Order: sequence, then structure tokens, then C-alpha cells
Amino acid sequence: MNDEATRTQDPRAARAAKNRKTALAAAGGVVAMVGLSFASVPLYDLFCRVTGFGGTTQVGAGSSEVIDREVTVRFDASVNKDLPWSFRPKQAPMTVKVGESHLAFYKAESLADHETLGTATFNVTPIKAGQYFVKIDCFCFTEQMLTPGQSIDMPVTFYVDPAIEEDPDLDDVNTITLSYTFFPKKGEASEQVSSLDAAAGTQ
Repeated sequence: MNDEATRTQDPRAARAAKNRKTALAAAGGVVAMVGLSFASVPLYDLFCRVTGFGGTTQVGAGSSEVIDREVTVRFDASVNKDLPWSFRPKQAPMTVKVGESHLAFYKAESLADHETLGTATFNVTPIKAGQYFVKIDCFCFTEQMLTPGQSIDMPVTFYVDPAIEEDPDLDDVNTITLSYTFFPKKGEASEQVSSLDAAAGTQ
């Protein structure tokens, strides 16, 4: 009789154990999804920087190899409407040897009557070339502050990685465009508007 009871209880016990495992797995999945939601932005940024996904350029030291292949590098600039700056490339298109370091300049000028702080985002096109475009030094690595009416020349030192020659998907790439967009530092635009509103209210 005891054996019979054990046999009838075993399926129930097995189902209960299975349900507990399923519940624990579901709870673990929820915890993992929440964790990933918080990590997704930095992980995506890291992924882009490592792979060049989305035209994200790379950062590194100078190349130790120069090859005969040449690429024309074009320069593009834009500025967010909330940042009162004029921003443009000073550099004409450059034809460079792959692996050879070059220096280019952009020019920014403040059109505001107060200090402004900007930060630049960047990418290259075609997007698939992003992982082979390497910056040694760049104004985009730090925030830029301009006083009223101030203008500055901002340098970027770069090279095209010789590894591009080993990628058959890049055989058709003869021109790369380096693009920058300046934005006000996060919170800067709203702070400037608040300051201007406050000043107007005292008049």
C-alpha cells in the first residue's frame, strides 16, 4: 500500500517540481531583461565602437603601415538648431594613402551673446567603412566652450586602417565622408532659455 501511495504521489511531485523550475526560470528571465534594459545603451555604444556599426569610427594610435591604395576623404558639418553656432569644415577633400596619418580642420563660431557649450557626434559614410576609419586625436573627444562671437579652428588627426585592404566588402570604397554634428551639452539649451527668460523678466 505504501508503494501504491508513492507511485500516485510521484507524478504530482514531479509536476510540482517542474512548475517550480518553470517559475524560477521565468523570474530569472524577467530579472535578466530588466538588467539588459539598463545596460542596452552602453552595450550598444560599445558594440558600435568595436564593430563600426552605424558608421561609428574607431579611436587608436598611428598606423605602422602605409600601403599604395588611396581613398578620398570628404568632410561634412552640421549644427543642431538649439546651439547658436556656425560650424563648417575648413578642409577641402583630401586624397590620402591608406595607413597614412593626416590632419584636417573644422571651424566653429559662436553666434550667441553668452557662453555656449557644445559636444560633437560623428560618423562616416559609407557606413561599412566606419570600422576602418581611425581617429588619433579629435575635438570631438571633449566638450567645446565658446564665448560670445568667438571662433576656433578644431583639428582631427586620422588615418584609414590598412586592414580595409583585406575586406572584400570594401573593395568598391574609394571615397569616405567624415561627418560631425554639434549639439548643445545636455541640459545646456534649456538652461540658456531659462537664463534668457529670467533676464527678460527683470527688465
